[in-house]
Amino acid sequence: MLAHLRPAIVLTLFFTLLTGIAYPLAITGAAQAILPAAANGSQIVRGGKLVGSTLIGQNWTADKYFHGRPSAVKDDASTSGGSNLGPSSQALLAGIAANAAALSGANIPADLVTASGSGLDPDVSPEGALFQVARVAKARGLSEDAVRRLVVAHTAGPDLGILGEAHVNVLALNLALDELKP
Repeated sequence: MLAHLRPAIVLTLFFTLLTGIAYPLAITGAAQAILPAAANGSQIVRGGKLVGSTLIGQNWTADKYFHGRPSAVKDDASTSGGSNLGPSSQALLAGIAANAAALSGANIPADLVTASGSGLDPDVSPEGALFQVARVAKARGLSEDAVRRLVVAHTAGPDLGILGEAHVNVLALNLALDELKP
């Protein structure tokens, strides 16, 4: 019986060490060597202080900042998830109506009133950012043209030119906005 168990135990230990320790360490080391910023969560540090990540949306509420998408995740970016409400859900429709009423305007871009699937989307559409230009410019005492140019400068096209859609990273845009002087 021991003759049958010994190879099974040895192989289990070998593959546990290989796939559970050696492989993850090798991939982590390669990622740190090749793309260290991405491997560490695409963190943005200003003045020695961590201000956020380009990968995780933040809750911006002040009028002087661009706002991201609404989120089903409230104030805790350690979890992600949608509301799990279907398109015919009255709670979902009421939430969208409330978000639209808070923005008060015509032709509100859909991404400003609907949450992303993960609840942590860091980007808005260029239309969503441009929709907010008047509010941000007024709150900061800047011209709408200056703020609009900033939005255009921070608009990224589809990845590899074909994957996804144009988008604006809200954190990067707000940090650039803080650098502008009225």
